[in-house]
Amino acid sequence: MNTPTSDGLAWAQRLVQFNTVSHLSNLALITCIADHLRGLQVPLRLTYDETRQKANLFATLGTGKPGGVVFSGHTDTVPWDGQAWTSDPLSAHVAQGRLYGRGSADMKGWIGLVVAQARAWLEADLPQAVHLAFSYDEEVGGFGVMNLIADLKEAGIQPTLCVVGEPTEMVPAIAHKGVHRWRCCVRGKAAHSSQTPLAVNAVEAAARLVDHIRGIAEELRLHEPRQGGFDVPYSTAATCRLEGGIADNVVPEACRVHYEFRDLPGSDAEAWQTRVQAYADSLTPAMQAVEPSAGFSFERFATMPAFQARLDDPAVKLAQQLSGRRDTTLVAFGTEAGLFQRAGMSTVVCGPGSIQQAHQADEFVSLDQLAQAERFLQGLGQALA
Repeated sequence: MNTPTSDGLAWAQRLVQFNTVSHLSNLALITCIADHLRGLQVPLRLTYDETRQKANLFATLGTGKPGGVVFSGHTDTVPWDGQAWTSDPLSAHVAQGRLYGRGSADMKGWIGLVVAQARAWLEADLPQAVHLAFSYDEEVGGFGVMNLIADLKEAGIQPTLCVVGEPTEMVPAIAHKGVHRWRCCVRGKAAHSSQTPLAVNAVEAAARLVDHIRGIAEELRLHEPRQGGFDVPYSTAATCRLEGGIADNVVPEACRVHYEFRDLPGSDAEAWQTRVQAYADSLTPAMQAVEPSAGFSFERFATMPAFQARLDDPAVKLAQQLSGRRDTTLVAFGTEAGLFQRAGMSTVVCGPGSIQQAHQADEFVSLDQLAQAERFLQGLGQALA
């Protein structure tokens, strides 16, 4: 069985041991990486969230060199509450040829290997720059990387290529759907349930909206052109949360609905949201005839654009060369790739581990996958030459 170098594995383990669930700070992890890179005299940029409890890190190896390739990863993880782990999720222990722990596959194993490779890239004096981009809050909507990309644009930094190291079992992935999540708050008017004509039932209004969303989903299932390679080859819409009401004998005054669209590359999720809001507008006059303040309000709370690369894109060709794979794949999950692509970088998704292990109890990445990813990174010098 192939295994990564001791340094690469040690960095992967070190990062898994930080608790960076999305609602917590990631600063301890970022500081650990930043201190290492500063020790190598690598210039870096930190961009923070509004609370300054979370940060992105962007570092450049080879300042002043043209273009360059970004190796990207997100530092936050999903929680493990309620999952039946058989070991400490932060143990980062190795057993049976696997590195276990939350984030081992998604995606601290990859980040650790990238950090471990920095010294070798510096010593190789590569002809192009190498950039490291590590973000916060990917799991809850990609907010960190939006901040990072905006900072790069303001600073006039424009890398050429980007490899997003999400778990694809080291097969270059050239497409995924987008994810767009919305929250709708419905305001009605409360009354005793024996006096319904005096009330505006927020739950019933929300239910009508949910049924409209379900209708859009059915329309997409029946009529949208298919895109082969996806396990669900059409766009989807789904209501995922519905909360309202305070008692069995009170007409509910408020209700909250969470729903999402997952769009194929080239589809228009904004048009579906416009339809949802137009339907809500059609319900509002009858509600306001009883209570003038009644109605609907919408808030987008997560968005990750769809991603589609061409087979001849430079990043795809680079990933194929480094991985030794001629084949490519499509993935069902969302990544930051679409955001990097929209920022003008040729982008591909390729990293160690399987999405089947991500977010699961006893999450792991195999040492063989880490070794493959390490060889991928070690081959960069020859590929750029």
